[in-house]
Amino acid sequence: MRILTRYLLRAHLGPFIFAFAALTGVVLINTLAKRLAELAGKGLPLGIIGEFFVLALPAAVALTFPMAVLVSVLYTFSTFTAENEITALKASGVDLRRLLVPLLVAATAITGTMIWFNDRVLPESNFRWSQLYLDIARKTPTLILQPQTLNRIAPSNATGQVFYMRAARVEPGTNRLWDVSIYDVTNPAVVRTIYADSGRALFNRAQTDLVMRLYSGHMREMSLDDPKTFRRINFTEQRFGIPGIGNLLQTEGGGTGGYRGDREMTIGMLQAHIDTLAVEQGTARKRAREVAMNDLATILPGARRPKVDAPPASSGIISAESGNPAERARRAADELQSASRRIEDLEREIRDYAVEIHKKYSIAVASLVFVLVGVPLALRFGGGGIGMVIATSMVIFSVYYVGLIGGESLAGRGYVKPWVAMWVVNAVMTIFGLIGMASVGRETSTARNSAWAAMLQSLGDRLSALRPGRGGKS
Repeated sequence: MRILTRYLLRAHLGPFIFAFAALTGVVLINTLAKRLAELAGKGLPLGIIGEFFVLALPAAVALTFPMAVLVSVLYTFSTFTAENEITALKASGVDLRRLLVPLLVAATAITGTMIWFNDRVLPESNFRWSQLYLDIARKTPTLILQPQTLNRIAPSNATGQVFYMRAARVEPGTNRLWDVSIYDVTNPAVVRTIYADSGRALFNRAQTDLVMRLYSGHMREMSLDDPKTFRRINFTEQRFGIPGIGNLLQTEGGGTGGYRGDREMTIGMLQAHIDTLAVEQGTARKRAREVAMNDLATILPGARRPKVDAPPASSGIISAESGNPAERARRAADELQSASRRIEDLEREIRDYAVEIHKKYSIAVASLVFVLVGVPLALRFGGGGIGMVIATSMVIFSVYYVGLIGGESLAGRGYVKPWVAMWVVNAVMTIFGLIGMASVGRETSTARNSAWAAMLQSLGDRLSALRPGRGGKS
C-alpha cells in the first residue's frame, strides 16, 4: 500500500501546482487591476512596484490554496476513472475508501499550515500592503487619511498651521469622507473645531493644496482667554483649504504602528480587542442600570437606589436630588438611549472580530472539506473529463464562498452567531462528503448509465430502503 500511497500523492502534485499557480494568478490580477490606474504615472521604482505585488500575494494565496486542493482531487480521480485505474483497483480488492486516508493526512497538514499562515503571515502582509499603498498614493488625499485615526496635517509653507483630521469612514474611489472632525490647534489660545456629516477631499490643480468640501455641519470657536466669545456657525456646504500640503501627507510603511483593521490583526490581537470591548460593554450596561435605578428612585416611594460610589459629573449618572422631575426624566431617557446605542455598537464590533477569528480557521479547514467532497464526486461522475472538473469546481467554489460571505453578513447584523455563520458551509459540505464516501464502491449503475441516471438510481435505491415493509426483503 505504500507504493499506492506514493503514486496517489504524486498524481495529485502536478495538478495541484498547476491549479494553484493559475488560480492565484487570476485572483491576483483581478485584485490588482483595480489599483493599477491609481498607481500609473507616479514614477514609482520597480522595487516598490514589485513589493506592492508581493505583499498582495498572501491574500490571494489564502483563497486559492483550498481551491487548488479541490481541483487536484477532482482532476486526479476523474482521470483514474476515465483510464480504468479505479476499475483495476476494485478488481484487486482495494477498498476505494482506503485511498482517502493519505489525502486526508496531507489535507490535515495543509490545514495546519494554512491556520498558521492566516494567523501570522496574512495579517502582517495585509497591514504592510495597506501602509505601502498609502505611501505611494501621495497625490490622492483620501488614500493617505486613515479611518478612525487622528491624522496630523502640518503644511510645509512655514505658517505654523497644524490640524488634526478624523473621519469615521474613508472611500478612496470617490474621495468621500463620513463623520468628519477637523481640529485646528494652530493657536493654543483659540479652540476651533469643524464637524461635518460628510465631505470630499481633493487637491488643487497644482497638487499643492488640500481642499475639503464639507456638507451638513457646523464650526465651533471659542477663545480660552474669553470663554464668553463662544461662536457656532452652521453650514450646508463649506469649503476648507489647507495650503502647502501636497507632498506631506505621507506615512511610513513597514512599521508596526498605525491603525489596523480586523483583517490586519492576528487571532491574539482580535481576541484582545474582543476582551477589551466586552469589559467596556459590561461597564456600559452597569451604567445604564444605575441610571434607570436612580430615575426610578425619584418616582417610586421606597425604591432602593443602587449602592455605588459617588460618580463624577461626567459619568452620566443622574442624581435623584438634582433638577425637577421632568428634567431628571429627560436626562435619564437621554442617558439610557445613549447607553443602549453604545452597547449595540460594542456588540457589533465584537461580532465583527469574532467572525474574523472563525473565518481564519474555517477557510483553512476548507482544504480538508474539499477532499471529502471531491473524491466521491470524481468517482461517481469521473467520465466528464476536464470540463466536468472545471464546472464542478466553479459550482463548489461559488456555493462555498457565497455561503461564507452571506454568513458573514448575517453574523454582522446579529441574525446568527459568528461561529455558526463561518462553519455552517463547512459542516454541510462535510455531511454530503461523508454520505458520498459511504456510498463509494457500491455498484448501482452500469457503464452505459449517464451521470444523472446514476445519481437518480442511487437516490431511488435509498428511498426504497426507507419505505415500510421493503427493508430486508429480496
